[in-house]
Amino acid sequence: MSVSNRLAGLTARPKNTSPVEVRKVDDVGEARGFVDRTPRKKPGRKPSPRTHQLHPKVFPEVGEAIAAEAERLGITQGQLIEQMWEHYEATR
Repeated sequence: MSVSNRLAGLTARPKNTSPVEVRKVDDVGEARGFVDRTPRKKPGRKPSPRTHQLHPKVFPEVGEAIAAEAERLGITQGQLIEQMWEHYEATR
Protein backbone atom coordinates (compact mmCIF):
# COMPACT_ATOMS: atom_id res chain seq x y z
CA MET A 1 0.00 0.00 0.00
CA SER A 2 1.67 3.14 -1.21
CA VAL A 3 0.07 6.17 0.41
CA SER A 4 1.94 9.43 0.37
CA ASN A 5 2.27 11.05 3.73
CA ARG A 6 0.82 14.51 3.12
CA LEU A 7 1.37 15.50 6.74
CA ALA A 8 5.11 14.86 6.72
CA GLY A 9 5.87 18.45 5.75
CA LEU A 10 4.01 19.90 8.71
CA THR A 11 6.11 20.93 11.66
CA ALA A 12 5.11 22.04 15.12
CA ARG A 13 5.75 25.67 15.86
CA PRO A 14 6.00 26.99 19.39
CA LYS A 15 3.15 29.29 20.41
CA ASN A 16 3.77 32.78 21.66
CA THR A 17 2.99 32.55 25.38
CA SER A 18 3.98 36.03 26.47
CA PRO A 19 1.56 37.58 29.00
CA VAL A 20 0.56 40.27 26.49
CA GLU A 21 -0.26 37.70 23.82
CA VAL A 22 -2.19 35.47 26.24
CA ARG A 23 -4.22 38.46 27.48
CA LYS A 24 -5.00 39.43 23.87
CA VAL A 25 -6.22 35.93 23.05
CA ASP A 26 -8.30 35.84 26.25
CA ASP A 27 -9.91 39.19 25.36
CA VAL A 28 -10.86 37.92 21.90
CA GLY A 29 -12.29 34.73 23.40
CA GLU A 30 -14.34 36.63 25.98
CA ALA A 31 -15.66 38.95 23.26
CA ARG A 32 -16.90 35.89 21.36
CA GLY A 33 -18.63 34.40 24.37
CA PHE A 34 -15.97 32.14 25.81
CA VAL A 35 -15.55 32.66 29.55
CA ASP A 36 -13.03 31.31 32.01
CA ARG A 37 -14.64 28.32 33.72
CA THR A 38 -11.95 27.53 36.25
CA PRO A 39 -13.25 27.65 39.82
CA ARG A 40 -12.52 30.91 41.59
CA LYS A 41 -11.91 29.31 44.94
CA LYS A 42 -11.74 25.86 46.35
CA PRO A 43 -15.27 24.70 47.13
CA GLY A 44 -16.23 23.31 50.51
CA ARG A 45 -15.28 24.02 54.07
CA LYS A 46 -12.17 25.94 54.97
CA PRO A 47 -9.44 23.71 56.36
CA SER A 48 -9.08 23.50 60.11
CA PRO A 49 -5.90 24.86 61.67
CA ARG A 50 -5.77 21.54 63.53
CA THR A 51 -4.81 19.29 60.65
CA HIS A 52 -2.42 16.87 62.31
CA GLN A 53 -4.20 13.86 63.75
CA LEU A 54 -2.77 11.79 66.53
CA HIS A 55 -3.90 8.28 67.33
CA PRO A 56 -1.84 7.33 70.35
CA LYS A 57 -2.06 3.88 71.84
CA VAL A 58 -2.38 4.26 75.59
CA PHE A 59 -3.37 1.99 78.43
CA PRO A 60 -7.14 1.79 78.88
CA GLU A 61 -7.08 3.58 82.24
CA VAL A 62 -5.09 6.48 80.75
CA GLY A 63 -7.51 6.78 77.83
CA GLU A 64 -10.47 6.74 80.18
CA ALA A 65 -8.86 9.38 82.40
CA ILE A 66 -8.18 11.67 79.42
CA ALA A 67 -11.73 11.22 78.16
CA ALA A 68 -13.20 11.91 81.61
CA GLU A 69 -11.10 15.04 82.15
CA ALA A 70 -11.95 16.42 78.71
CA GLU A 71 -15.63 15.76 79.41
CA ARG A 72 -15.36 17.47 82.80
CA LEU A 73 -13.72 20.55 81.25
CA GLY A 74 -16.16 20.62 78.33
CA ILE A 75 -13.46 20.39 75.67
CA THR A 76 -12.35 17.76 73.19
CA GLN A 77 -9.64 15.26 73.96
CA GLY A 78 -7.45 16.92 71.32
CA GLN A 79 -7.80 20.30 73.03
CA LEU A 80 -6.91 18.70 76.36
CA ILE A 81 -3.78 17.17 74.81
CA GLU A 82 -2.87 20.61 73.37
CA GLN A 83 -3.23 22.16 76.85
CA MET A 84 -1.10 19.41 78.39
CA TRP A 85 1.58 19.98 75.71
CA GLU A 86 1.60 23.74 76.39
CA HIS A 87 2.05 23.05 80.11
CA TYR A 88 4.84 20.55 79.35
CA GLU A 89 6.68 23.05 77.15
CA ALA A 90 6.28 25.85 79.71
CA THR A 91 7.81 23.74 82.48
CA ARG A 92 10.56 22.17 80.39
